[in-house]
Amino acid sequence: MGQQLHNKINHDELRSKLREDHVERTTLSFYAYSKIQDPQAFRDQFYQDLDQLGVLGRIYVAREGVNAQLSVPAAKLEALREYLDTYPFLNGIRLNIAVEDDGKSFFMLNVKVREKIVADGLSDDAFDVTDRGTHLSAEAFNTLTDDPDTIVVDMRNHYESEVGHFQNAILPPMETFRDGLPMVADMLGENKDKHIVMYCTGGIRCEKASAFMKYKGYKHVYQLDGGIIEYARQAEKLGIPNKFIGKNFVFDERLGERISEEVIATCHQCGEPSDEHVNCANDACHLLFIQCPKCAEDYDNCCSAECQSFIALPEEERKIQRKSRVFNGTHSSKSKPGMLRQKHA
Repeated sequence: MGQQLHNKINHDELRSKLREDHVERTTLSFYAYSKIQDPQAFRDQFYQDLDQLGVLGRIYVAREGVNAQLSVPAAKLEALREYLDTYPFLNGIRLNIAVEDDGKSFFMLNVKVREKIVADGLSDDAFDVTDRGTHLSAEAFNTLTDDPDTIVVDMRNHYESEVGHFQNAILPPMETFRDGLPMVADMLGENKDKHIVMYCTGGIRCEKASAFMKYKGYKHVYQLDGGIIEYARQAEKLGIPNKFIGKNFVFDERLGERISEEVIATCHQCGEPSDEHVNCANDACHLLFIQCPKCAEDYDNCCSAECQSFIALPEEERKIQRKSRVFNGTHSSKSKPGMLRQKHA
């Protein structure tokens, strides 16, 4: 019988197991664009080898490359580096180590084959995706953004930039990266001779975004090398000013890592200062939103009184109602800008 290549344990059981686990772990991410001829075969081998190292996390594999967010036993970190070096396109790859990490970022290993490693909605035949923007170190980023004529663009979704962003950055109200590319091009308009600096969490979205902007005719396009994660690390190491304010949203169990002490967001229910992202306790909703401790208590960790009432129903009744009910008028798992505030008002 072949080795198991998928997790088959209940998710709640895995979360509980992780909470009780005292093994020191390191959260990190990396990505690499490369031509992978057989993504499924690569995925199966990758899963098997990482599972042997005790790695947890979320990895997307596509013909265009690999995008990975991982939690690695600290004792196996060097072994992971050595393993990745066996692949020519991953040899010497920079591992973006989390800034604020409790080792509880992932509770299972999930490796999926996707059409693309980042859903962008682009036809890659239309332009050269390798003709990307110039990479900037943290120091170079600070220098270039000191110029008031430089335009800084946040290439993340609205719920990410809401809790933290760079000073004076344009914050497009995008719900997905796919939506954001044409939106940013429209917002930049005819500023094609200005310096355009783009940033995201770890750099992967800006690889294509910067190439797209160059294709659209913007002449001086730059991207923050390694994204916010690497910037925060370099800024601290070099002792240079940190221009990022607030939290860096991350796509794992932590939902955020604090870069600076400022709290720039507000609770989506009462409007008080808060930058704690949570998922609605109603699993039939599971909306991602910002909730302060008081509202968490008042609403039983739910996003609305509707969800609060629903989770109080007997389990069998909830199962019946889930087949037809849509909570908060959306099938999306992310709150839209101002959605909950308007509802409560």
